[in-house]
Amino acid sequence: MLDHIGLKVRDVERARAFYDQALKPLGVSLVMEVPTEKTGSAPYLGYGEGAKPYFWIGQERRATEQLHVAFVAASRAKVEAFYGAAMAAGGRDNGPPGLRPYYHPAYYGAFVLDPDGHNIQPVCHTPE
Repeated sequence: MLDHIGLKVRDVERARAFYDQALKPLGVSLVMEVPTEKTGSAPYLGYGEGAKPYFWIGQERRATEQLHVAFVAASRAKVEAFYGAAMAAGGRDNGPPGLRPYYHPAYYGAFVLDPDGHNIQPVCHTPE
């Protein structure tokens, strides 16, 4: 069981603008900021639900290379809302919302590349 995951981005403010908008339809938002003064190296932003951050981004000179992160979506509509919000926030299409029955019959997801090229996915596992 994972507690949290972190990735490096080249521009934390550009990434913040993307993730603030893209994750909102999934009920995920910025819940913690750790400034450079506290980390000693770079600012970090923690996204999650409630007060628990589980998805962290931090600014570094080199971004983490092409990481894939999938977020649970409560419904297919949430997958579609994420996709629309992510594209509006400057994401690049890497697979529009739809069924991927080769994973399992109800697997419904979408894929968007964030500003650093990370493959970010919402996925719903329940049939609708």
